[in-house]
Amino acid sequence: MKKALICGISGQDGAYLAQLLLNQGYSVCGTSRDAQISSFSNLVYLGIRELIKLESMALTDFRSVLQVLTKIQPDEIYNLAGQSSVGLSFGQPVETLESIATGTLNLLEAVRFLCAPIKLYNAGSSESFGDTGSTEADETTPFRPRSPYAVAKATAFWEVANYREAYGLFACSGILFNHESPLRPERFVTQKIVAAACRIAQGSAEHLYLGNMQIQRDWGWAPEYVEAMYLMLQQEQPDDYVIATGESSSLEDFVDAAFTSVNLDWREHLVIDNSLLRPTDLEVGRGNPAKAKKELGWQAKYKMNDVVQMMVKARLANSVK
Repeated sequence: MKKALICGISGQDGAYLAQLLLNQGYSVCGTSRDAQISSFSNLVYLGIRELIKLESMALTDFRSVLQVLTKIQPDEIYNLAGQSSVGLSFGQPVETLESIATGTLNLLEAVRFLCAPIKLYNAGSSESFGDTGSTEADETTPFRPRSPYAVAKATAFWEVANYREAYGLFACSGILFNHESPLRPERFVTQKIVAAACRIAQGSAEHLYLGNMQIQRDWGWAPEYVEAMYLMLQQEQPDDYVIATGESSSLEDFVDAAFTSVNLDWREHLVIDNSLLRPTDLEVGRGNPAKAKKELGWQAKYKMNDVVQMMVKARLANSVK
């Protein structure tokens, strides 16, 4: 039985990945800064909380990382931990850089130190590309990060590439474009939109406050994206892959899809709030997943409208319970 260690198992991707690996017959261990007090609500939501071994680990503390890796002796490590909000990174740039860049470096160094045949997946981000305009970003597109979060993710990406080349580690990064699900917390704009639309449809008199409605993103379905993570570590050679749908939609399109799905006109419930604008933002994000399709056999089945429908359906189902 293979053993997988998921750093950041309490998040959206961590929970779905844990579910996938359990279905693949893995023994799964997940980490959190303090596993004894964490609720692991996403694991509970998926009904897998009791099937997973949980350990406390501080990714920014090398000794803590080394202790857990020595204890668990995983075959595969999935690094999904770290501060995950672009908006929050402007207010917490140091925490963002340390949790992502230093955390990734500690994992790489611990794997190198142990001299064990451990395969490492690192969660990269399309935010590292910055603005690519009408160009679909692929694995050769230069990074031009425009937020502290993107800077941290770009740093971690090059750490992984350096350890792979310098020490022969099986380490790879998935450069994932936006991917959503019912497990997204409301501080992410997609869930904020879906939650507001559902509450208004159920009688709430509230308004939805948003910033820049013209940004475009490549939105996919999170449970599909974790399949790509798994596939990367099943290859003979480690490499980096862009994971995306290849299609972009504006935030206005997303809002329209959410409100239309509950038979509402979003224009009657939306307020533009300039205080929600970021110091810098990406106008367009679009990925080219051709390499993943060719080498991993992975292709996104669900696009933005599908994602919205599934998120709204889940939200309404939970509100009835």
